[in-house]
Amino acid sequence: MIHDAFEEFAAALRPMTALMGLDLGEKTIGVAVSDRMRGVASPLETVRRKKFTLDSARLLELIADREIGGIILGLPKNMDGTEGPRCQSTRAFARNLSRLTELSIGFWDERLSTVAAEKALLEADTTRKRRGQVIDHVAAGYILQGALDRLRFL
Repeated sequence: MIHDAFEEFAAALRPMTALMGLDLGEKTIGVAVSDRMRGVASPLETVRRKKFTLDSARLLELIADREIGGIILGLPKNMDGTEGPRCQSTRAFARNLSRLTELSIGFWDERLSTVAAEKALLEADTTRKRRGQVIDHVAAGYILQGALDRLRFL
């Protein structure tokens, strides 16, 4: 089920289950997961996008392997807070994914998550090639960690 309000998403979650964070791009999907206590987000992998059926099959495999209890999708709002075409694409992805799983799906404002991930990778002296390989799932980790931090106050 898709929840537009983060509070509704939080209320629908089963306790002691991990969450998955997704950073949807045109060519890749960054994936991060939390621990069962929902304290720490860990970047997991980057899925190269092919077509929805293949992409979703990989995500569902990760969901089953990690016993995920909910999914957070980064919502790429414009800097002024409005929603553009990328938000519409993310919401369409969520609708399609919700047809394949009973898990709660929520959204998290992802403005500047990729910038923060890039800065962290630069500070870690990561090579340009390696940054290109990991930036998406590191950004997914930032998205998921933001949501986890918010959950602590609900």
